[in-house]
Amino acid sequence: MAASNSSFDQTSADAKNGEDFSVHVFSSSAELLEKLHEKWNSVKQQPYPAMYSSVYGGIILDPAMMVIPMDDHMVHRGHGVFDTAIIFDGYLYELDVHINRFLRSASKARIASPFTFSELKSILIQLSAASKCRKGTLRYWLSAGPGNFLLSPAKCPTSAFYAVVIDEDFAQCKEGVKVITSAIPMKSPLFATMKNVNYLPNVLSVMEAEDKGAFSSIWVDKKGYIAEGPNVNVAFINSDKELILPSFDKILSGCTAMRFLQLAPKLVEQGRLKCVKTTDITVEEAKESIEMMYVGSTLPLLPIIMWDEKPIGNGEVGELTMALSDLLWEDMAAGPESQRIPVPYA
Repeated sequence: MAASNSSFDQTSADAKNGEDFSVHVFSSSAELLEKLHEKWNSVKQQPYPAMYSSVYGGIILDPAMMVIPMDDHMVHRGHGVFDTAIIFDGYLYELDVHINRFLRSASKARIASPFTFSELKSILIQLSAASKCRKGTLRYWLSAGPGNFLLSPAKCPTSAFYAVVIDEDFAQCKEGVKVITSAIPMKSPLFATMKNVNYLPNVLSVMEAEDKGAFSSIWVDKKGYIAEGPNVNVAFINSDKELILPSFDKILSGCTAMRFLQLAPKLVEQGRLKCVKTTDITVEEAKESIEMMYVGSTLPLLPIIMWDEKPIGNGEVGELTMALSDLLWEDMAAGPESQRIPVPYA
């Protein structure tokens, strides 16, 4: 009886509190905009210097207006794809290959782009220039578009393209991190091989790692082969000095990983590596590696020194890992014109 009374008292208290809670109704768009500006004016440094929205039809410099419609199917149905490029020292790195993957993802997601490849590229270059950002990331999305809250996008007038420049500093990773084997089920090949916005498994996998004091995690497929990290590829160097990346048939073909595979043979030519290959690799084989690393656009290479509380190799950042990292950073800083597009700042 006491428990029942306690429950009744709590319900009464909640009801009373609910009656006392008043939700403000904005009387005008001007009042709402003032509130949004109040929020952003309190920020010391604007992290998002520019955004593009096809809904608006242009580039936005006011952070208070960097919004997307609630009825956009990317918001309420997850029907959208995205990609990322790096702005490094005033150059866009590997933009073309990222846009190509972006459009392949869109095709798999059955989203028609409102722009051609050339138009998308031009928008992203102009956006980068307008942002005045010389070091950061450029992220962009293609959605089924706004229009309603139904499951099917059939009645949406058109797809929508959004992009934002994120002003952030990053440097070569010289310290190793700890990882775990994730217990969160990985995506099926259909969804893993397209870069879509359905990232809940990825988020939960990272949170799982953080709960255990690790930086991130490793996915293993049902057959016991290494797959990838939550948002990066993973690579190994075994005791025979073979650089191995897991096969890409069931995971995302990382643009940085593909460039990595093009650059790494330089170490083979120098006699420091025996070979570079992609193949299936078991957990047991992977954990016997002498060096291990994440490979991804915003890293671009991050040494891994411990996995499931056991050291990789001697538990220190390996010499070959840093040599491979140097190759990527040199490519970002002074690579060929095919990899780097100068941003035409005003």
